[in-house]
Amino acid sequence: MDVFNKLYWTVSSTVSQLSTVLPGNPLTREYEATNHIASAGPGLLWKVFSGFKKSTNQEASIFLLEKKQLDRLSKNDREAVLDTFRKSISQLARLRHPQILVVQHTLEESRDSLAFATEPVFASLANILGKVDNVPVPVPASVENYKLFEVEIKYGLQQIAEGFSFLHNDVKLLHRNLCLYNIVINKDGAWKIFGFDYSVHCISRAEAIVRWPTIEYAMDVHALAQPKLDYLAPESGLFGKLLASSDVFSFGMLIYALYNKGQPFHSSNNNWTTYNQNVSKFKRISNSDLLSIPQEIREIVKLMLNYMPELRPEFHDFLKSEFFDDVSVKALSYLDSMFQWDNLQKSQFYEGLPQILEKLPHRVSVFRIIPCLAKEFVNPTMVPFVLPSVFAISESCTEEEFTQYILPILKPVLRMREPVQISLICIQKMELMLKLAPANEIESEILPMLFRALECNSQQLPELCLSVIPCTFATLIDYPAMKRSVISRILGLCIVTKCTSVRVNCLVCISKLVEHLDALGIFAGIIPFFRLIKSEEPEVLMSIVGVYKMILNHKKVRIPKEIMADQMLPFLIPLSIENSSLTENQCNEVMTVVKEMVNRVEIEHRAELQQLSSMQEQQNLSEQGELHHRLGRSQ
Repeated sequence: MDVFNKLYWTVSSTVSQLSTVLPGNPLTREYEATNHIASAGPGLLWKVFSGFKKSTNQEASIFLLEKKQLDRLSKNDREAVLDTFRKSISQLARLRHPQILVVQHTLEESRDSLAFATEPVFASLANILGKVDNVPVPVPASVENYKLFEVEIKYGLQQIAEGFSFLHNDVKLLHRNLCLYNIVINKDGAWKIFGFDYSVHCISRAEAIVRWPTIEYAMDVHALAQPKLDYLAPESGLFGKLLASSDVFSFGMLIYALYNKGQPFHSSNNNWTTYNQNVSKFKRISNSDLLSIPQEIREIVKLMLNYMPELRPEFHDFLKSEFFDDVSVKALSYLDSMFQWDNLQKSQFYEGLPQILEKLPHRVSVFRIIPCLAKEFVNPTMVPFVLPSVFAISESCTEEEFTQYILPILKPVLRMREPVQISLICIQKMELMLKLAPANEIESEILPMLFRALECNSQQLPELCLSVIPCTFATLIDYPAMKRSVISRILGLCIVTKCTSVRVNCLVCISKLVEHLDALGIFAGIIPFFRLIKSEEPEVLMSIVGVYKMILNHKKVRIPKEIMADQMLPFLIPLSIENSSLTENQCNEVMTVVKEMVNRVEIEHRAELQQLSSMQEQQNLSEQGELHHRLGRSQ
C-alpha cells in the first residue's frame, strides 16, 4: 500500500519498545511504542516511534532522544545541546495552532534519554527528501518511496506560512531554525511546525514596532546547539540581528530545498567561514538560479532570499500568491476549517467535492480527505452530503485500503436509520462495498444494513434494495449466506407488505435469483412460499407466473413431476379460472404455463410408465425362461 498504512499498527499485536529504549523514563508509564518510523529535529537526533496511550489506546508518536548520541561531544557542548532540546519542547507544549505539532505529553527525562509524546506523525520533510539519519535500517519503503505531489507541496507551504503568521503576529515569536528537519508530516498528511530549539520572543512592542534581541552565531559552540547555517538569514548569521524577515529567508530556502531534491541553495557544512562566503552570493541572486521553483512563486521566493531583509515580503504576502489559486488546495483548506461553517455552506461544498476529487492524487484523498469527511459522520443531517465523496474515493481503493481506512468510519453510518437518504446512497453503492469488504464484515455490517432497509416503512428504499440485490448479492456473496439471509427476508417482505408494487418487486427479484439457487432452495424455499401470498392483484399473480417460468427454464435444476402435480398445478389451475380480474391475455399466459407443466408431467409420467412396463416385460420374460429351463431339466 502506498504510504502511511504500513507504518501504523494494530494495538492488539503491538510489542513494547519503549521499555527497552527508554529504561527508567517516566513516559513509559503512560505510553507504549510500537515501531521506529522516522526522525526529526536538529541533526535528526529525535527518533520518532509510532505508539499509543495505554489508558485510552489513543494513537500517538513518541519522540526519543538517546543521550548516548551526544557522547562524542564535549561536556559543555553536550549540556548546551540538551538545554536547547529541553527548551524546544517546553516552548512547543505552550503553543496551540493547527499548523504547530500537537504535544500530548510534555517532556520527560531520565538519566539516558529525553522523550515526549505528540499527535501521530509520519515523518519529517527531511526524511521524505532523503535525509535518513536515525531512521530504521533498512529505510521503510513507505518513506523511501514517498514522492510529494504538487498539491501537497502547495498546501503544505500554505500551512507553514499560516503557522508563521501566527507566530510572528500573535505570539511575537521568531522560530530561527525553519528547515526541512523541523517540518513534520502528521498521520493525516498535514505539515506541522516543530523544532523551537532556538526560538526567541520579542523584547518590546513600543509604538507597534516589534524589537528582537541580538544573538550572534557562536563559533565556539557546537553546531547542534545553534540554528542550521544553510537556512540562516545573512543578518542573523553575520551580525546576530534578528527580524521577522529572518524567518522569511529561511522559508524561502525551505521552498528552494523542496524543489531541489532536499538541497539548500548553498551548503556550508556547519562551517561559519564557508557560510560567510556563501551568503554574499545572495546579493546577486537571479531568476536563473531559481529555475527549479514553479514560475508562479519564483519572483516572491527570489525576494524572500534577498540579502537585504527590508526587501523581503511577509508571510501574508506569500499567501496571496496565485500559486494558491488551485481548486484542490482550496478544497483542502476548506476541509481543515469546515468547523467554522454552517450546514448549508458545508452541503454546498460537499455537493461539488466529487468533481474536485478527480483532480487529487489517490493518496491525498485517502489520507487527507477521508479523515476530514469522517468528522461529519457525527451529524446525521450532513451524512447524505458527505457519503458520495467517501464512495468516490473508495472506487479507486484496494480491498486492503478500503478495509483499513474507509470501512471503519462507515460502520456507524451503516447503522443509521435516519435520514433515509443515508440508506439510499449505501444501497446504491452496495456492489462497491461487497466487492471491497471482507466476508466477515459483509455478514456483520453490510447485510444487517440491507435487512433494515428492506424493513423500512417507506416504499422507495425496499424497492431500491430489491432492484440492487440480483446484480450484486447473487454474484458477490457466498450462496449459503444468500439463501439463509437474503432470500428468506425477501420472501418475508413479500408476505407482510401491504404495498402491491413492493410485493411485485419482491417476486421480480426472486425470479432473477432463481438461476442462482440449487434444487433444495427452489423446492423447499420458493415453491411452497407462494401458498402464503394472499393477494388477487393481477400484477402479483402474473409475477408469480413469471417466477414459475424461471423455475421451469432453470438450466441446472429439473422440476420433478410430483412437485409440479402436487404443488404448482394446484396453485395455478384455480388461479386461471377463479380470478375474474385477469385479462384474456393474462389468462392465456397462465394457461400456457399450466399446459407446459401438464405436458411435462404427462411426458415424464408416460416415460416412467413405459420404463415400468418394459421392466415388467423383462421380468416376465426372465420368469418364463427360468420356467422353461426347469421343465427341460425335469424331462
